[in-house]
Formats: sequence, structure tokens, C-alpha cells
Amino acid sequence: MNTGLPAAWRAALRARADQAPGRPRVPLWAGTARIGSVEPTFLPDALPHGLVGAAGLVQPARRGAEYGWQVNGPLTETLNELAIAMREAGVAHAWRDEQLAVTDERGDTLGTIERAIVRPLGITTFAVHLAGVSPDGRHWVQQRALTKPNDPGLWDTLAGGMIPASDSTQEALARETWEEAGLQVEQLVDVQRGGRIDICRPSGDGPHGYVVEQVHWYRCVVPEGVSPANQDGEVAQFRLMPVNELCDALVREHFTVEAALILVAAGV
Repeated sequence: MNTGLPAAWRAALRARADQAPGRPRVPLWAGTARIGSVEPTFLPDALPHGLVGAAGLVQPARRGAEYGWQVNGPLTETLNELAIAMREAGVAHAWRDEQLAVTDERGDTLGTIERAIVRPLGITTFAVHLAGVSPDGRHWVQQRALTKPNDPGLWDTLAGGMIPASDSTQEALARETWEEAGLQVEQLVDVQRGGRIDICRPSGDGPHGYVVEQVHWYRCVVPEGVSPANQDGEVAQFRLMPVNELCDALVREHFTVEAALILVAAGV
């Protein structure tokens, strides 16, 4: 483990990734399962009156002493109607036409939801990242495009992104590695699962959002003579960073929180 990363900085990084909501939140239920959380008045404030209540998409509910909101009807269909309503109300994030899994507290998938509304609803998301090094130990990292809706311009791992409901973790890893870095997993050496990082913190993409995310990360060696090349327009540049430069950029908070946690876990 590199001593260039102060213990106080490491503790502060972990604290940035594990924060309570900035404002109170209450459970969001589907049937008896808790699938997320919302600010108490967010749904009635954001949605037309006819969509809230016993005959609407959501209604107030109580489980014992706990107050929250209940999703009515078939989960996937209702959540996607809710997504359209939130987009029309201007409270959805960047629309992606991408379905993410909706899970219960045990991790079982109950349905799917448009990616644009997961943060206001506090729904757990899943992501995959790949940390890459060169044979001499330097780190391949990417700078996120300035047009990215989240963390534009910050530095990130070699490749990474959300896992859609249609993909396994391995499928998402292969897709992100190609789309972001133009690399096939088969080109890489010693690809290994590194572990999982859990993040809970207020979202940066709107005042009502809360991030609950499980990040599955992998490590690899990028062979000599193989270089990443972005395919989807979401990367400004790649750089091969020596450890001392990487540590300096981490301490200066030039990396996303997720990437910083992964690089620390990888032994930087």
C-alpha cells in the first residue's frame, strides 16, 4: 500500500462515500418489499394530483409505525409510467432509455425502471468498473467528457458504468470495456475480480436524489503496445499515470469518489 495517501485523506474519502441523506427520506415500497426511499412530500409535489392516491401510480402507506409510499399495480409498468410523469414534470435526470433492475433488500430483482429516475426514488443501482495497469505498474485512467451529466471532467478508472437490467456483471464489464476504452476483455491480461464497494450519499444530479450503489470492480494488466481508444464519445482522454502522479491527483480530489475508492482498494 502506498504511503503517499494520508490516513486522514483515506478516512475523508470513505466518509464522502457513506453519507446520510441531506433531508429526511421515507421508504418506497412495492408490495411488502422496500425498493427505495423518497423525500416525504416529493411525489405529491412533483406529480399531477390524479397520479397520487389509491387510484394513482403511488399512494401513502404505513408499515407498523413507519410511514412511506407504495407503488400501485405491476411494478415495471407503473415505474415506467412514473418515469414519464417525472420527465414531464422536469424532475427526471438525463433520459437514457435504459432499464435498470429494481431489487428488494435481499437483492432479488422485482422489476425494472428507467435510469433517469432512480436517484429521486433512492433505488439501489449496480455498476461495474475496470482498473487497468501497464506491465511496469503505471495506471491507465480516463478523464470523463465535459458533456457527461455526472462528474464531468473528473478522472476515472479505465472503464466503468451502470449494469443494465438486461446484462450480467460480466456482460456489462465487456460492454463498458469496449464502449469506453475500445478494448476486448480477451486482449487484457490477468483480469480478476477485485471486490465490491458500497456507496450511499446525496446525489449530485438533483436536490431530491440519493445514491445507493453497489460497485463491482475488476483489475487487469493492459499489455505493452495496447492502448485504449474511446468509442462512445464519453471520454475526453486517457492517460498512463505513474503512481506518484496518481496519488497527487487523488489527494487533490481530481477523481470521482467511486474511482478513488477502487484505486485505494487496488493498493495505490
